[in-house]
Amino acid sequence: MFRNQYDTDVTTWSPAGRLFQVEYAMEAVKQGAAAVGLRSTSHVVLATVNTAASDLSSHQRKVFKIDDHIGVAIAGLTADGRVLSRYLRNECINHAFVYESPLPVSRLVVRLADKAQVCTQRSWKRPFGVGLLVAGLDETGAHLYYNCPSGSYFEYQAFAIGSRSQAAKTFLERRFESFNTYSRDELIKDAIFAIKETLQGDKLTSSICTVAIVGQDEAFHMIDQKVIQEIINSMEIKEDAPADQAPLQEDKGSEEAPMDI
Repeated sequence: MFRNQYDTDVTTWSPAGRLFQVEYAMEAVKQGAAAVGLRSTSHVVLATVNTAASDLSSHQRKVFKIDDHIGVAIAGLTADGRVLSRYLRNECINHAFVYESPLPVSRLVVRLADKAQVCTQRSWKRPFGVGLLVAGLDETGAHLYYNCPSGSYFEYQAFAIGSRSQAAKTFLERRFESFNTYSRDELIKDAIFAIKETLQGDKLTSSICTVAIVGQDEAFHMIDQKVIQEIINSMEIKEDAPADQAPLQEDKGSEEAPMDI
């Protein structure tokens, strides 16, 4: 029934120094629908894959607005993500009521990590089975954080979580050094392309993709599906163009070959 005698309780350490229940929660994140985040100096973009349980059902939301300057994308158990999103909203509302200013992104991320960590120290609780990409903008600039079920958090230039996210990570690792100089539209295009990488051959359409953005003078909001579909169509045209030009280049090479000889 169980993997071993050390995974029946989240507070029980194995001789190898591991908490298996926490590792199981992190595995739930890997099984969830993919989510991608990218940031420049002025904007942060989140993109997710919308998967439905069946052809007869609608998909569940994977991107949530927390405040005008903060939003999150989730991978893993959607119910856990919804509860944590409500907690983050309450923290932002309480801070704004007391201090009359937006809650800094880094402080909110620490509070979220503390809440997740408590669940790894209580025998009557279980870890949250969801990972969150937190995108926000404050006085110190644009930020992208990843919060793990273990209570750890990391800041990234770009990151991907969820099912088949390694393909998106590979794409982001090749391009992340130039993200700081990217414009708003360039960030959105790369986010959509990274999501496309996670589909591994399946056709990408706006109906299975959600993209959100926050930036300077731009509150966190979802991008319209028509705009997303236009970007996807333009990407497909660019991908098809080299294939159409390939025969012309081959013909040109064959004509020049006798001159090289």
